[in-house]
Amino acid sequence: MTGGTVGAGEDAPASGVVVAVDGGGSKTDAVALTLDGELVAHRRGPGSSPHFEGLGASVALVDGLVQHVAGEHPVAHAGLYLSGLDLPLEIEQYAGAIAGLGWAARAVVENDLYALLRAGTDAPDAVAVVCGTGVNAIGVRADGAVVRFPALGPLSGDWGGGSGLGEAVLWHAARAVDGRGPDTVLVEEIERRLGVASVPQLIEELHFGRRDSSELTALAPAVFGAARAGDGVAIALVDRQAEEIAAFARASLTRLGLLDRAVPVVLGGGIAQSGDERLLDGIRVRLAEAAPRARLSVVLSAPIVGAALLSLAAAGAGTAALERARAAVAAAAAEAAVLVP
Repeated sequence: MTGGTVGAGEDAPASGVVVAVDGGGSKTDAVALTLDGELVAHRRGPGSSPHFEGLGASVALVDGLVQHVAGEHPVAHAGLYLSGLDLPLEIEQYAGAIAGLGWAARAVVENDLYALLRAGTDAPDAVAVVCGTGVNAIGVRADGAVVRFPALGPLSGDWGGGSGLGEAVLWHAARAVDGRGPDTVLVEEIERRLGVASVPQLIEELHFGRRDSSELTALAPAVFGAARAGDGVAIALVDRQAEEIAAFARASLTRLGLLDRAVPVVLGGGIAQSGDERLLDGIRVRLAEAAPRARLSVVLSAPIVGAALLSLAAAGAGTAALERARAAVAAAAAEAAVLVP
């Protein structure tokens, strides 16, 4: 694995806890574990993506979570897997920003896609695609080759996730209201879900900064419900999302030369995990056209499970410890999802 390593030349202490952090656009999970895989503490906080929060705010949030879960224990190793660290420079900047923190002497900084990938598979050849707030992917090969994407939104050719779907809903609704586009039940969904009297009112409030465009992500679930009810606009959006996810996987396999291999392709993120049949069937059909032996699956385990496994392995934990940690962290994350959705 590539990534930013802080204080790599120092020996790890003989005792202490291993801390793992998985940070996304909407939430951040942190766990502390013993080297035997026993869960010491788990804490969930708000999103920590430096793309959305800024570098300083992200570091402050992660620092607080690490200190909370570590408590009085020294940190033998810390693995930080965060969304928004898509370019090598961003990883270097983050590693530099945490370098002065007491627990960061033995830390690895990487993109959260590694955590999703490890939560879904330990295969040496594999691809992971996340479709949550945004979309991104990673592909790895047994010889160490890695495929990554800038994931900078429209600037780098990305579309979809909760953010992209929400913006598309408003785009189509605006055209439906003024007659430029077909009618769609998504107009009523906007009014109901965002509590506005009309689509033009929402557009005005967004334009003058009285509301934030991030609120549009709340519209994503409406797309799948409307598609199941037969709404033509919603159906087209679901199909477009399926094509975008398949395109990430297809491109990863192509660049790694693995199109003819039985490679696991794991999907994560709220959109992918919604279980929508049209979306998943669409991805499966499109991917099979280029990579008929690819094995598509949805990762139901929280990415913090993968972050914990990667961090423990980096600290030298054995197989039994990894299995113990998988069960304990998965249970803690599931409980947190109920208490703090």
